[in-house]
Amino acid sequence: MASLVEIERYNLIPLSVTCLCARPCRPLSKKTLIHARRCSKLNLKLVLNGSKATFPVNANSISAMRHLVSAVARSEPDRLGQEDVKEEVDNGYKLPEKEGIVSEPQQKGSQLRKRIVFGLGIGFSAGGVVLAGGWVFTLAFAAIVFVGAREYFELVRSRGIAAGMTPPPRYASRVCSVICAVMPLITLYFGQIDIPVTFAAFVVAMSLLLQRGNPRFAQLSSTMFGLFYCGYLPCFWVKLRCGLAVPALNTRIGALWPVLFGGQAHWTVGLVATLICFSCIIAADTFAFIGGKAFGRTPLTSISPKKTWEGTIAGLGGCIATSVILSKILSWPTSLLSAIAFGFLNFFGSIFGDLTESMIKRDAGVKDSGSLIPGHGGILDRVDSYIFTGALAYSFVKTFLPLYGV
Repeated sequence: MASLVEIERYNLIPLSVTCLCARPCRPLSKKTLIHARRCSKLNLKLVLNGSKATFPVNANSISAMRHLVSAVARSEPDRLGQEDVKEEVDNGYKLPEKEGIVSEPQQKGSQLRKRIVFGLGIGFSAGGVVLAGGWVFTLAFAAIVFVGAREYFELVRSRGIAAGMTPPPRYASRVCSVICAVMPLITLYFGQIDIPVTFAAFVVAMSLLLQRGNPRFAQLSSTMFGLFYCGYLPCFWVKLRCGLAVPALNTRIGALWPVLFGGQAHWTVGLVATLICFSCIIAADTFAFIGGKAFGRTPLTSISPKKTWEGTIAGLGGCIATSVILSKILSWPTSLLSAIAFGFLNFFGSIFGDLTESMIKRDAGVKDSGSLIPGHGGILDRVDSYIFTGALAYSFVKTFLPLYGV
């Protein structure tokens, strides 16, 4: 019969240990009770964590090879608040403190430092890619689209969404992720994406309809939305940055643009518009966060409970102010009304993309779309505000601003 009494497994607190044998036993520490010799009479009294009842344990025949009696008391301030345990502490038994426990303020501080460090790294990298333009911008964008598409289809396959629908097969998800990554490259090379997207959607739809088993409409709808959300919409950023190659001749910075970056000919409307869009989105997120923390009282929507109307209004004001200030510095767009409209459009696309991704994550039952970026989550968590904004900005510049706003 095993004589090893495991106390740690049941979270027990030793009250008293009385050795009734003739020979003296080794002194017992507070954390570990060690009985090294054969003892015929051993009385051990235990108390459950927070319980009044004590349980005497009599060990009359402890074998020579079974010596160890472990009693590790766990000190948890939120659970050890009962008066009975407090009495035992007052009587002289001090509960050992947990080692390696990080307090909540320390965790929040570490999380904030990670967000700031990786956020600055992402910001500088994105700025360099936008300034480079061309194939550098497109290849970087294709990589981001590929990872974002993988995260989207993983969300579709997660337990929260898959419990109410049939997710697409894995081969379809992987093929769609590759197609989404190729779309920006096709957009840069051919200048348009309509025909390739239509052809890709037709091929994917036929593969789903002709698959073995019982095809479901949920598979088709989630896959088609993935092609639209992760592939087609991001291509407008390539059309905005690389497609609008008209030089912004009336900007003062353009005349001083260094030859290393292509000179004045590479200071284009697409570059200026992209820089303003990125800056407006960053300003909208920053001002919305600060305004929500300081004045947030009224929830905006149940999709994202942390968003408030006060934070939304602050984000809108910061976005419009950023657009107006940059339009004065960069001399684009030339009119104040156009700058205000451009800022409002950027904010609308930003918050709409943010809420769309929040709805997907809520149905999936997850907090973040992934864990690729420490302190930020996944790629979709960082680029959700940009997905719809590129299409709206390109349509505004291409359709409503005469001569691309120059």
